[in-house]
Amino acid sequence: MNNNIYIIRHCEAEGQSSDSPLTERGIKQANELSNFLSDIKVDRIISSPFLRAVQTIKPFAKNKNMEIEVDSRLSERVLSTNHFPDWLDKLEATFSHMDLKYEGGESSNEAMNRITEVVNDIVASPSENTVIVAHGGIISLLLNHYDKNFGFEQWKSLSNPDVYLLRIKKNEAHYKRLWKG
Repeated sequence: MNNNIYIIRHCEAEGQSSDSPLTERGIKQANELSNFLSDIKVDRIISSPFLRAVQTIKPFAKNKNMEIEVDSRLSERVLSTNHFPDWLDKLEATFSHMDLKYEGGESSNEAMNRITEVVNDIVASPSENTVIVAHGGIISLLLNHYDKNFGFEQWKSLSNPDVYLLRIKKNEAHYKRLWKG
């Protein structure tokens, strides 16, 4: 069986906390995203529990008359519980050193394992077409799992929203970017 997993990065949000809502622009983007995805066949929609992720996919779920499953394994990766003025440099280092871990945070490998578990569960399920909604950091790590060339620079080029299609057939996986925004 083929598995088509549509990986969606949330639309523009007011902030980074788990309860940050979409901006007015983000709400418009969510409606544009719903139109963009309208022709795809979907069996399941799974979202990060973060408000901005759920709000991103809500118009699409409503149009498809589908429920949104929430999975905490799709939450954004926590770099650290400390505030780093040079957080971007710290983040970049975690793409080169996958086991590097800052206080109170997750290593890249830990976060990657968390999101690949979700994908493995999807592949083991009867669903052929699944939408997952998550965040730039965790999505980058998922794509890095399938393509070691997907790293920090590619993370920086992700847009809000963004859409990738991950196709898995037997033990082969390929992905491509669908969003042209």
